[in-house]
Amino acid sequence: MTDAAFSGPPLDQPAAPPAGRPQARRSGTDRMAGGVCGGLAEHTGVDAVLWRGGFAALTLLGGSGVLLYLLLWVLLPPPATGGPDEALSPLERLARRLHAAVDGYRATPPA
Repeated sequence: MTDAAFSGPPLDQPAAPPAGRPQARRSGTDRMAGGVCGGLAEHTGVDAVLWRGGFAALTLLGGSGVLLYLLLWVLLPPPATGGPDEALSPLERLARRLHAAVDGYRATPPA
């Protein structure tokens, strides 16, 4: 055993929070359809082209890629940029309404 003191950060200074990943959300900049692949790329650090290729492969191998993409389009929150007066496509408005409904359902405590 050694008598050396612990050389950690001083107790009066809080430790710096760990640098985490950005929140998983659809991308507002790297989007071709709904921004799902771009958002997954920002969250995981894997290039969006690889995500798109994965969804295309899943689609060709049985159709689950389309279902998974649509599910993530609804479940991932919309991009953080853009105000309420932003011009949205009808599909984007539908996806935001469905996301709000699902998010509101998850926030309600069970009775």
